[in-house]
Amino acid sequence: MAALYEGYTLCGVGAVQNSSNIGILGVEQGRDIDHVLVTDSSRCITIYKVSDQRATGSWSVKQGQIISCPAVFNTQSQEYVVVTDDKVVRVWKEDDVNLEKAFKATVSADVLRVLSATDSEPVVLFCCGAVRFLDLLLASPQQPIEHVLAEDEIIRWSTIVKAEHQLVILFSTEQRGEHCLYVQRFNPNTLVKHRFETEPCLSAPISFSATCRGSNIHLLYLYLNGSVYESVLPLRSSSTGAEGVLALSRSLCLSLPLGEEKLMSGAVVVLDEAHVAVVGFPHPSAGACKDYLCIWNTHFQTLQACKEMAGRIYSQLWCYSGKLYIPHGKMLSVIPFECQKSSLAAALGKLKQTSQSAESKSCSFVSSWTAQTYSDVTQTTEIKSRMATRNNSNVKSVDQLIEHIKTSAVEDVQAEVGEFIRRTPQADLQLAVGRVALELVSRSQTDANFYPQCVFLQLLETRYLCYSVCPELLSLAMVKKDLHLCQIAFQIFSDIPEAVTCAYLKTILSTSDSEMETVNLDTDSVMFMKELTRAQSRSDEEGGQLNGFCSPALESDVSDTLSNKLQRDPLALDMSCPVGLHKGALLNEVLQTAYSDRPLLPHLKDLTVPQVIVFLQYLRFLYFKYCHDAHKQIRALRTPSISQIIDWVCLLLDAHFTVLAVAPEAKRLISDLHKFVRSQVKLYAELGKIEGSLQVLNSKRSEDFGMYAIQVIELF
Repeated sequence: MAALYEGYTLCGVGAVQNSSNIGILGVEQGRDIDHVLVTDSSRCITIYKVSDQRATGSWSVKQGQIISCPAVFNTQSQEYVVVTDDKVVRVWKEDDVNLEKAFKATVSADVLRVLSATDSEPVVLFCCGAVRFLDLLLASPQQPIEHVLAEDEIIRWSTIVKAEHQLVILFSTEQRGEHCLYVQRFNPNTLVKHRFETEPCLSAPISFSATCRGSNIHLLYLYLNGSVYESVLPLRSSSTGAEGVLALSRSLCLSLPLGEEKLMSGAVVVLDEAHVAVVGFPHPSAGACKDYLCIWNTHFQTLQACKEMAGRIYSQLWCYSGKLYIPHGKMLSVIPFECQKSSLAAALGKLKQTSQSAESKSCSFVSSWTAQTYSDVTQTTEIKSRMATRNNSNVKSVDQLIEHIKTSAVEDVQAEVGEFIRRTPQADLQLAVGRVALELVSRSQTDANFYPQCVFLQLLETRYLCYSVCPELLSLAMVKKDLHLCQIAFQIFSDIPEAVTCAYLKTILSTSDSEMETVNLDTDSVMFMKELTRAQSRSDEEGGQLNGFCSPALESDVSDTLSNKLQRDPLALDMSCPVGLHKGALLNEVLQTAYSDRPLLPHLKDLTVPQVIVFLQYLRFLYFKYCHDAHKQIRALRTPSISQIIDWVCLLLDAHFTVLAVAPEAKRLISDLHKFVRSQVKLYAELGKIEGSLQVLNSKRSEDFGMYAIQVIELF
């Protein structure tokens, strides 16, 4: 699973001079992971400290001069390098104030770019295809530069890759509609030319990204038709270039949605071996809008995270140290991201955090694309046979069902969908459920009288539906106040975004208990709440009576005893449930939903103070119940764990601490939580002392006292 966190603006950008240029030539890594070097097309080079969002140094060239390529940082000499007016190489240190007074040298041929890798000497790539190490070039600036490319061959893209202490230069060229890739290695010094595969009506690649994994270079490139291809090049090649132009083998990694408008630009960058970031292509559920930054999983072809960017997005995207740098509108934004290890469960969403093994076993399905669903080999063979001989009849039945959904009544749709689920093979049903759900949601949004709740529940019971397949289903259910459907979806879906979780939480807290009691919910969840409240009433009866009976003569003594206990025991707090049984059952589902802290906190701030107080009171109620071991006598498949309760308490306090500190109605609640935490700290301190004493005893060797012995051990 991948996540995009809350971004921030690093700097503004210059006025747009060209529709294809936003005013930024490049963003390069600085002297460490917290510094980047931003080169704009006006005449300025600036160093930014990313964590502070401030500039630490800036240089500009004189009026009439132009910066030809992005500036880079030489990690070996701790100097900056840039090329101006195509032929003037400038080198300066960070404490140099004036760029004109720094070292400069004029070379004999036009320079395309200066490429730099960590702990390596920068390499100068000329427009004619020749390469030189920077120090060798500056030692003799006017040395002759050979022409590697043809006269009308133009370099469109270039990069440098370092692995195993070896540098490799990659650059693509265009010549009369033909596109090639050059691979320049230095040890040994070889230049190999590859030709991109061509297809009818397929233009040139519009974006490239190269990484090194193991002993191979992985090159990803994007076409305007949404196809992302990958070519694998060995880091050490036996080719010398004498073989001529080699064919560049490729494999299709991803097919992006195109939308309705014709696309003219886009960019892709590799994040890890399973994830890529893409800009300039429409979000699958946002129509033709292209102003999105998306992270896709190339192993499972799924959208993992997306973020709408204000203003126009251009074909520029950089990635350094877990952060994406994207210019949009009139600003350059930094978007932190995180990618987890690729697996089917992670690709479809976040793994559920649950400790109930029975539930996880009952809800587990296919763990990978190649895993067998059935243990019976004969049945598996039959399924494969049906898939191999499948004709267009199944596809037509899906299309017919969708057409039927568009016009039929709710009762007819329910019968048709139920029959379709029963007679469709599971391999085909897994692909068809998403299409059916999307059509049902689409009609429900346009037709106020059409809402097939039973049909949605049937689709959820197949377990082939997830949030990514039909993202509007939960929003529709919350609009319709269908809390039962939301509860089932939260039990099944493992990829619910944090924003949707908070919207569902707000819906629960804003609904009155009287209205909530009329909702038909999952029986096990409600039974758990009933038993939890009954356990407290039984404990109260046992504490106030003797064998279920308290004589009038003892009532005053019991009352005095309880009063003294309340004064002595800081944990003797109000243990009554602050919400109704149904609302508590729904809140338990929210507590068990997977989330990430950073994207969840901004959405939690949308809760009002009364809603936060009620939620905290309920969390306190659960916490005290768990500490009194009341829940251990209650059997339930889905119950929140103590760690989940504590995490949500921390999240709410982090999001609303300032407001709660000044709210009079929250004073008692915060005081109760403070008393409990203080008592817990004291308890764990004493347990730590006991643990230390036991460790000392364990470290001593036991002596042989024969068949029988009595020992007295004093701990304190």
